[in-house]
Amino acid sequence: MTDRPFDISEDPGRPAGVVDGAPGAMLIIISGPSGVGKDTIIDALRQREAEEGRDGGRYYVVTCTTREPRNGEVDGVNYHFMSREGFLELRAARGFLEASEVHGKGNWYGSPRGPVRDALVAGRDVILKIDVQGAQVVKEQVSAALLIFIVPPSLEELFDRLRSRATESADQLERRQRDAAIELARQDDYDHIVVNETGQVKRTAKAIDRIIAEEHARHPDRRVRV
Repeated sequence: MTDRPFDISEDPGRPAGVVDGAPGAMLIIISGPSGVGKDTIIDALRQREAEEGRDGGRYYVVTCTTREPRNGEVDGVNYHFMSREGFLELRAARGFLEASEVHGKGNWYGSPRGPVRDALVAGRDVILKIDVQGAQVVKEQVSAALLIFIVPPSLEELFDRLRSRATESADQLERRQRDAAIELARQDDYDHIVVNETGQVKRTAKAIDRIIAEEHARHPDRRVRV
């Protein structure tokens, strides 16, 4: 395994053996450009489940990473923190649905395959929050995955959100804005599009829950192969 920059086309992909999930259990991919509010939406979905007594019904994928934990981050909750060697070994064994290296920083991130399989076999829906490129890779492997694309009310509003975070240099911000515009042009690749209006994250989470419920009703016996 070399340390040269990662090309998305080189993802190891699906292993030789595949597993079928329980009838009706779904893999739901929630994706969208940076700054659209994916993390906040996930928190709102979890809160809805807690309020409605549905805790534990879904499995939320915890991303693996080789970067160092930040203050307050908990292993297994925020991320699964791994050594670079361990990560690349797991990737070579096709243990990720997708994996990519953040250029310039040398940190790897990946969505572990094993917990997703276990949850689907147990009959639980799986929620995978991921970027647009990663969603493409997963969909190529898991054709039955449900893709939900989160969009902002407008590009200008998205840019305002990115600027308000004040966590990046001017060059980084410009690159994110350029990438966001390109990613938003790929909405047609998704099964559903949900607008995350500013200050209306609870409404966004409700819309996603409704989509999932409708898909269950429409395909009660569908089995996801991973």
